[in-house]
Amino acid sequence: MPWLRLEMQVEAPVAEALSDALLELGAQSVTIEDAYAGTPEESPRFGEPGLDNLQPWRDSRVSALVDLQSDARSLVEAASSAAGLCATPGYGVTRVEDDDWVRRTQSQFGPLQVGAHLWIVPSWGEQPADKDAIVLRLDPGLAFGTGSHPTTRLMLAWLEAAMGSSSSAPRVLDYGCGSGILALAAAKLGASDVVAIDLDPGALEACAQNALANAISIRIEPPERLPGERYDLVLANILARPLIDLAPVFAAHAGRGARIALAGVLVEQAGQVIAAYEAGFVMRVNAVLEGWALLAGERR
Repeated sequence: MPWLRLEMQVEAPVAEALSDALLELGAQSVTIEDAYAGTPEESPRFGEPGLDNLQPWRDSRVSALVDLQSDARSLVEAASSAAGLCATPGYGVTRVEDDDWVRRTQSQFGPLQVGAHLWIVPSWGEQPADKDAIVLRLDPGLAFGTGSHPTTRLMLAWLEAAMGSSSSAPRVLDYGCGSGILALAAAKLGASDVVAIDLDPGALEACAQNALANAISIRIEPPERLPGERYDLVLANILARPLIDLAPVFAAHAGRGARIALAGVLVEQAGQVIAAYEAGFVMRVNAVLEGWALLAGERR
């Protein structure tokens, strides 16, 4: 069965919102990849091999797979409006045969090591040679979070280190779970209890499917059903504005001395987000990757 592939380039902070909107409007799948925001000539690495790896990243390339009969213009306009974009981005449309799409997807997403022993492996990928590998099976598709985005890699590396240094199996809250990658990784790494929260029904469904594929049992709920409990680890990989708004919620659900990690924050936004958490947490910039900051701290 042939498909249409819609490709557009947008500022990185709005890529997830646009992806969610496209899925809500009927896209079969959406992937987000890094894209260099400037022209090649503006980069000090212009002329070097591997130009596709230019840094720092400020834009994302959003690619959506839709039915052949879809009205591409109306779909992109509606998704842009729903995502809060000021203007509809330029986009390209190509016809993709089903087999071509599968090969393209499989060639782009192979086994990915995201920590000392933590691996994200698609269903078609081979088992890593590392005998101590902790493998999370996850295919790209219905929700954000394949392990390839810098914010996800930052969070996974932090999570593995945090779980390794815990004296007991922690209780984990993943708020804005998307595909469930952080929640599922926490369970794989030995969490005693994991709750995954997302306001997007599609994300909740994808998270549930991924949990089933990995034979993992976690609680998956919308925000209004967030259990009134306290957690040892609080994780959120979303965007700066909602992270600021959620500071009181996280403070209310973080136990004394609980650790917190926040991502989806550009380096220049870090100070504003840290300030919003000062009343409840001691926060700092823990790591930076490709222009994105990981903020981490402890409950006061």
